[in-house]
This record gives sequence, structure tokens and C-alpha cells, in this order.
Amino acid sequence: MSALLVEVCVDSVESAVAAQMGGAGRVELCDNLLEGGTTPSAGMIEITRRELTIPVNAIIRPRGGDFCYSQLEFDVMRRDVAMAKQLGATGVVIGVLLPDGAVDAERTRALVALARPMRVTFHRAFDMARDPRAALETLIGLGIDRLLTSGQEKSALEGLDLITELVRAAGDRIVVMPGGGIHSRNAARIVRQSGAYEIHVTARAEVESPMRFRETRAFMGGELRPPEYMRSVADASLVAEILSLGSAVGEN
Repeated sequence: MSALLVEVCVDSVESAVAAQMGGAGRVELCDNLLEGGTTPSAGMIEITRRELTIPVNAIIRPRGGDFCYSQLEFDVMRRDVAMAKQLGATGVVIGVLLPDGAVDAERTRALVALARPMRVTFHRAFDMARDPRAALETLIGLGIDRLLTSGQEKSALEGLDLITELVRAAGDRIVVMPGGGIHSRNAARIVRQSGAYEIHVTARAEVESPMRFRETRAFMGGELRPPEYMRSVADASLVAEILSLGSAVGEN
């Protein structure tokens, strides 16, 4: 088995730096993780690239919700791919589906062509696809470099059987990267059973706001929101722990 690569999903430059300190081999840079990640700002991409020496992949997702986009939303995605390339991102992370649950091959092909020579990952839109086996072959045919999947379940552990099947079916044609609820207590099992040599984690810890004055009557955003004075950030020690456990499996 190849050496394990741990990709850390982050939503700030601070978290990206912590991920690298913990031994991450790559970061996926997002905004708005409460909705599963949306496109990060130009400033976040630029400063993250400045601060990191490991690859930085930027998610290209114009909104939360489903992955069936209007023409205007697709126009935004095309512009964001070009922006990520201009700012020096190593890769982009995309996902577009048709109303019937199949991969939108036409739009995916257009985004891949626009992205090159950056690497392209197809994200967990795959987990909403109608037929995962057909979707895998479509992505391989489109030249996608990497597939992120939880095995069409809430977590990679629950979807481990399908992930294992996908890894075997993919061979060396595409990297199948398990992601979704992977942490130090299950990383070794997922790596061992699936045969995957890349995994996707958040490795987050809660940190207190530095604010001493705290207004509790008003808040930003809707009723469903993260705590105003608490943030989740990547933790270097958690990244290192996951990497060591998974790597130990790969060496056996």
C-alpha cells in the first residue's frame, strides 16, 4: 500500500496552517462548512497559498443544498474555477448532477477543461447520485483525478462496504478517497478494509472566542447557526494522530 495521505477540510487560513503542522498532505479549502462547504473567497485562497507549502484544493460550490445548478449558478462556478487557477490553487473540488441523479457529464467536462492543469476532485455530490457504479465510470471517462465519497451514507464508516467496492473497481484509474466522519477511532479500520491510500478528515476542535464582552440578545444569521462565541478549527495534534494510526495500517 502507498503511504497514507490525509486531506484536511478547512474553512480558514488558521485551520489550514494547523493542518499542515499536523502532517496533512493536502487541504480542501471551503467556506460555510455548516452547509457542507461553499466556495472560499479570493482572499482566503490567496493567503492560504501564501502560508502553505502543501497542495491547496478549493471547493467550487456556489451555494448549499442540491447539486443541480441553474445557468447563472454554473456561470459563477466557471468564473470561480478561473479565479482559483489565477490565485495559484493546486486543484479544485467540483460536483454537478442532473435532475435524474446522474453526473452532469457536459458541465463537468467543461469545468475540468477550464481547470487544467489543476487537479480535479469530484466531491460528495457523488453520494447523491442515483447509481454510484455508473457515476464512477462516468467520472473516470471525464478524466477526474479523485473522488471524495462517504459510500452514499452519512459517514464513511457506514458506507465502508460501497467504498471498498469502489476502490477495487477504480483500480489506478481514479483515486477513491473516503470522507465523512473519519476520526482517530475509526481511521485505521476504514483504511484497512477499503484499501484507500487517501482519506478526508476535518480533525476539528472547539476554541473560545477572544471576546470578553459578549452580547447575548442579538446574533448573526438565522436560528440554525453555530455558536457566536465558539469556533471549530483544525487541530494539528488530531491530524497527526489520525495520520499515525492510518499510516501504521498501511505499513502492515
